Amino acid sequence: MNPSLSVINACLNICRMDHAGKYCQGCGRTPVEIGRWAQMTDAGRAEVMASLPARQSWRSRALSAPTS
Repeated sequence: MNPSLSVINACLNICRMDHAGKYCQGCGRTPVEIGRWAQMTDAGRAEVMASLPARQSWRSRALSAPTS
């Protein structure tokens, strides 16, 4: 099967994992999502893309939280 790539790729070419190794600091995807991206269906990629704003919002709040 050769899935189409009609869903835009989330990659921003800022390829660094967060300190926990859970999400890419550029695009917000997990290592598994990044690795499987080309094999995912359009629906699977769209599902990942839909989850990214919440992930990036959470990361922004975590980075701006004061540390005491």
